[in-house]
Amino acid sequence: MTVLQTTTEAPADQGSGTLADSCTSAPVRHPRPEGQDRYTISEVVAVTGLTAHTLRWYERIGLMSHIDRSHTGQRRYTNRDLDWLDFVTKLRLTGMPVADMVRYAELVREGETTYPERRELLEQTRRDVLSRIAELHDTLSVLDRKISFYEKGGA
Repeated sequence: MTVLQTTTEAPADQGSGTLADSCTSAPVRHPRPEGQDRYTISEVVAVTGLTAHTLRWYERIGLMSHIDRSHTGQRRYTNRDLDWLDFVTKLRLTGMPVADMVRYAELVREGETTYPERRELLEQTRRDVLSRIAELHDTLSVLDRKISFYEKGGA
């Protein structure tokens, strides 16, 4: 998945309805066809590992901006959409509640004036992640002590 810098944000693309809040540095991406910027839902499933159901649900709850459609009504995702999905996937891994992710997406669509609120959401999530990391380090220490005990034959 893409490594995104959440402290450096590109300005929101106002008016087009697409989210431009990913990173300004070049992210590491899943392999995408060179020069391609339109993807079907099945291609997005293959690139992101998300299910088609999840992608439709993200759109329905407002986590994704409106996705363009072909003349036949088929969804057409862009590279920007894939970048946003990478970011959303990272937010999910942090344990951020879906409601907060939707709120963040709404703030992005509202534009640059929401930078302070977006930053606060991300800072709170960062604090939560650091707390979870500390808990996991403590848990790892307990496991290491138990493993060491058993390596010594329980002595």
